[in-house]
Amino acid sequence: MKLHRLIDSTLNLERRLSPRPGEPSGVLLLSAGGLGDTVLFSLVLPRFLELARPGETVTVLLRSDAARMSFVFPPEVTVLKVDFSRLRHLVYRRRILTELYRGHYRLVVSTDYLRHPDLDEALAFACAAPETAAMAPRPWRKYDHRLNTHRRRWSRLFESGDMVQDKVVRWSRFADFLTGQHRAAPLVRLPPARMPAARTLPAPTVIVQPFSAVKKKQSPPELYSRIFASLPQGWQVRIAGHPSDLDKNPEFRPLLDLPGVSFEPAPFAELAGILRGAALVISVDTACMHLAAALGVPTLCLASAAYVGEIVPYAPEITPPNLHFLWQPMECAGCLGDCSQPLVGGMYLCVAALDSEVILAEIQKITEGSP
Repeated sequence: MKLHRLIDSTLNLERRLSPRPGEPSGVLLLSAGGLGDTVLFSLVLPRFLELARPGETVTVLLRSDAARMSFVFPPEVTVLKVDFSRLRHLVYRRRILTELYRGHYRLVVSTDYLRHPDLDEALAFACAAPETAAMAPRPWRKYDHRLNTHRRRWSRLFESGDMVQDKVVRWSRFADFLTGQHRAAPLVRLPPARMPAARTLPAPTVIVQPFSAVKKKQSPPELYSRIFASLPQGWQVRIAGHPSDLDKNPEFRPLLDLPGVSFEPAPFAELAGILRGAALVISVDTACMHLAAALGVPTLCLASAAYVGEIVPYAPEITPPNLHFLWQPMECAGCLGDCSQPLVGGMYLCVAALDSEVILAEIQKITEGSP
């Protein structure tokens, strides 16, 4: 048995020997996705807030990296950050699991279809809440036995349907299951009250996010050079990203030498206002794209076919009119990143197959009539 599981067993025994005073209260929602998932989850979050009883607090547990996007949440939500990369370190694990137990929540809900038995599930079970709920977990060969064994530890388990399914639609159906309501999935659009003020920019500006944690989803810098040259005269370009993105992708640095092109390192909470002031956002299928779409900014996503049916393009019923997807249909679409095709220039075949002329034409169509 691995050491961190021994810690879990020891803490479970300690919990039985140290009962908590008072009645359990409050709702804990676990959302273990990344930055983009956090944007999308925020759209459905108000429906999960209905699970709270009068006077109860709702806490959302996020990965510490994803918590940078929690500014899109309703203000009444409490955010609990957990560094998942440290959960196998025994001292940190013990502290977090003990903190969750002392939270004395009445209801714990895992909102993730993809779960890990030693990470998000361990966090949920550490709470020892009288009520728990989750979706039946996504199949995962390495952990299927343990995930299936854990099914009996949930008070309510929702069979959410096909493995490949739009995330927002799946969350909406899960919320319906828990609340007893039946409502259409929400459009990808934040309420005005949760949008930051738009920044006034000195010229019509295109925000470009060409970087991805999965480099194989990135289009080449040559494509962006052509895009920049095609923009109306006087327009400016800001390439958004963390400074480390340029260190990891030095081939993009020469783009910053082009006229009117600069680098925009603002963190997401600040970038959101800049996005709202932009004339157009061009992005790979990453968190910046989801945020721009939800903020109502004209957005063009240059997508791979890997997550078709689950992430991009969105289901038609939730796609806002400001968002445009370009992706290359493939027989292997929806591979979820388990690509079976040979790479082309370091890219997924579906990314390399994106038609630059179609992209330029789409940008021209979007920018027509812009100041």
